[in-house]
Amino acid sequence: MIIESKKASFSIEQGLAQILAYMLVSPHSDKICFGMIVTGSEFIFVKLVKANPLCYALSKGFLMRNPGNDLYDLLRIFKHLTQLTSA
Repeated sequence: MIIESKKASFSIEQGLAQILAYMLVSPHSDKICFGMIVTGSEFIFVKLVKANPLCYALSKGFLMRNPGNDLYDLLRIFKHLTQLTSA
């Protein structure tokens, strides 16, 4: 799991190229790599599959101050990721 943190004044897109570069050089080339870009109030998850060709996917954007309360969705994702890393 790789986390890229940006100041709140930056957009999520500004961290995408940087986190993908970090994910590409992860030492576990045979496994799917997960990442998260966070600006303090916004979160997005990234999944990189190191196959031929390389493939990545992005989650929807999660906002801490969303009236629909994305916090519960974020907690479910974090719980799932911890279960993946312990397997």
